[in-house]
Amino acid sequence: MSRDPYDILGVKRDAPQKDVQSAYRKLAKKLHPDLNPGDKKAEEKFKEVSAAYGIVGDEEKRARFDRGEIDGSGAEKQARNYYRDYAGGEGQRGPYRNTGGFADFGDTDDILSSFFSRRSRGQSAMQGQDRKYSMEVDFLDAVNGTKKQISLPDGPALDVQIPPGTKDGQTLRLRGKGDHGSGGGAPGDALIEVHVRPHRFFTRDGDDIRLELPISLTEAVLGGKVRVPTPSGPVTITLQPNSNTGKVLRLKGKGVPVRGKDAGDAYVSLKIVLPDEPDAELTALVSDWQAGKTHDPRKTMGD
Repeated sequence: MSRDPYDILGVKRDAPQKDVQSAYRKLAKKLHPDLNPGDKKAEEKFKEVSAAYGIVGDEEKRARFDRGEIDGSGAEKQARNYYRDYAGGEGQRGPYRNTGGFADFGDTDDILSSFFSRRSRGQSAMQGQDRKYSMEVDFLDAVNGTKKQISLPDGPALDVQIPPGTKDGQTLRLRGKGDHGSGGGAPGDALIEVHVRPHRFFTRDGDDIRLELPISLTEAVLGGKVRVPTPSGPVTITLQPNSNTGKVLRLKGKGVPVRGKDAGDAYVSLKIVLPDEPDAELTALVSDWQAGKTHDPRKTMGD
């Protein structure tokens, strides 16, 4: 006789469906073969728990079990009729008689059929649970894409392909890398939440990249060629003479690569930076610069 699935899961018969599911997950996590290698007792218990959940975890099967239509293994129950219900005239036939002249015995084929039916229905196919993990990646690896390895607390390492343009907080799904299924069910998935480390001068704005580019006073006044870092590598740009702090230059296609469409852009904001140490020649030059004494960059701000 099969055990009562409610007893196996340790829940009451009137327990809400969510409590049944919670009890199963707790037991499955404790008894899973991957967490108990070589423990045959735990493996058998895990199969028993999975089979029980296959009955009461399914609302339709649970209702049929509660009505007594199926047993704890999921097999159909035979109607309970008695010999006296079928007593009648000679020649009248019922389920307790056969042509061999024996009464109160069902056909052998029916008995075997019922036995194998129980065996097949007791193993309900269930998909394995998904597993959630998190990992940190460098800013440029998230933008350009890379391959990383994550070490699992309860198993071997997983190779994770980081697609180009991965965002902070994005979840990557690895098919079939979760918990094993039971009764021939498919395995669950591994869900990897990606956390992107900040970069020291790049920031991401949607599919665009923004950065502040320091330039010297000479480059700002005279213009010239300067090298600018981008996520895909440095490029050379030409500064126009008299380039001010705050001027923004657009580098088309030098932002975040996007699958199926053009990459974003890089926006470069110029910032004039003076030498850390005072320069006597520069000080003398500015002191003699008469136009500089009358130039008021704040005149539009009012008094």
